[in-house]
Amino acid sequence: MSTTVAIDTWVKRLADDERTRDAIRRQEDEAESRRADLVRRNGRRLIDELRAVVIRDVEAFRAEFPGDPSREVVVTASGPDGGFVVSKPARAAASLTVTPNLDAAAIVCHFRFMLSDGLPPREDRFDVTFAGDGDPLRLRHNGTGQVFATPEALSEVLLVPVLTGRGR
Repeated sequence: MSTTVAIDTWVKRLADDERTRDAIRRQEDEAESRRADLVRRNGRRLIDELRAVVIRDVEAFRAEFPGDPSREVVVTASGPDGGFVVSKPARAAASLTVTPNLDAAAIVCHFRFMLSDGLPPREDRFDVTFAGDGDPLRLRHNGTGQVFATPEALSEVLLVPVLTGRGR
């Protein structure tokens, strides 16, 4: 003699909902794993490309103002992960420190603007994260959500405040 128990419809519905949630979690985990793999394989290269583009753009800006000491902008290496600092020491002094953290798939961008009226410097920080799980890896400004397809596109956002000495 066998006994079959009818399962209430709410139990089936709940089980189906849980299966759907499990599938979504698996997809999210797989996407995160693909993104982490892309960052491991391409993150340092992307940081190196960004630094090269920033150096190129700074040199192009300085070439527009030959002999003008107020437009002397310097890029120096900083840290083991390819970070760098962009400094404008003259009038309207400003700096940008770019600190990659490949383990966190992020780049910390720290602006510092020296004020001429004796007040403490004004500072601004935001993170740029590696976005997407496809190739190519993209960069996303966490404050605005803006996605940059290339290091060239990000260079303008990073350099304009330093080159002008004015934050955004």
